[in-house]
Amino acid sequence: MKLIRHQYGKARVRVMKITRNGQQHSLKELAVEVGLSGNFDASYTKSDNRLVVATDSMKNTVNIFAKKILGTENEEFGGALGEHFLKTYPQVKRVEINLSERCWARIPVGGKPHAHSFSEQSPAKPFAKIICTKKATQIESGIEDLLILKSTGSGFENFLRDEFTTLPETSDRIFATKLKATWTYTRKPKNYSATNEKILAAMLATFAKNFSPSVQVTLFQMGEAALKVAPEISKVHLAMPNKHCLLINLTPFGLENKNELFVPTDEPHGQIEGTVAR
Repeated sequence: MKLIRHQYGKARVRVMKITRNGQQHSLKELAVEVGLSGNFDASYTKSDNRLVVATDSMKNTVNIFAKKILGTENEEFGGALGEHFLKTYPQVKRVEINLSERCWARIPVGGKPHAHSFSEQSPAKPFAKIICTKKATQIESGIEDLLILKSTGSGFENFLRDEFTTLPETSDRIFATKLKATWTYTRKPKNYSATNEKILAAMLATFAKNFSPSVQVTLFQMGEAALKVAPEISKVHLAMPNKHCLLINLTPFGLENKNELFVPTDEPHGQIEGTVAR
């Protein structure tokens, strides 16, 4: 028997950093995951821990780096962590850093954003994945759990029908999805945060404006839009589960339902995924 792959590390290291500028505070909250691969076979096969970096040390490293360098750019923070583990421990050959951010927005008071009071902006989470090796660093950024919906401008017609098909065709339906999108950087942008915002804005505008004959078409168009506004990225992977909204039958009550009343459902859902590249 032989060990053919391994990775270990520390997951869900929670950090919240408050940056104070007088009474004006800024808030950053991350969940950090560190994964190491390299010359650790003996710890699995021979009970030899001499080269093992304790996961508690990884947690402490995340906290110290958060104190010293964490700012607005998650990708810069993740890259610095990855480089640290590679340079500090010769037995480490590959580092994977995953960052997931909870976003906070200032609470408006009297029409103005409060200096140090916040509410959760959205359940959607920006994330970044950084993979560092001796030869290269790969950075992916993205968004997950972003629930978006359009109440019209979507249909689904002319699909294959057979003896098991019951779905009616429609030229007017609700299109709802919980978006996860991941884009891969091939060169460093001037500003990761601004570029990520630009990518997401382009995809959402495409979702909103274009008529959708299917989730597949919209997925491709959104990927195209992201690539057009950000020359620094090479590809975009999108996962777009089709969150069905089912028309409620009101005819037993003598009422007509003209696409007004629906039951939003989570299960089962269509799962549509694709990668759009240059």
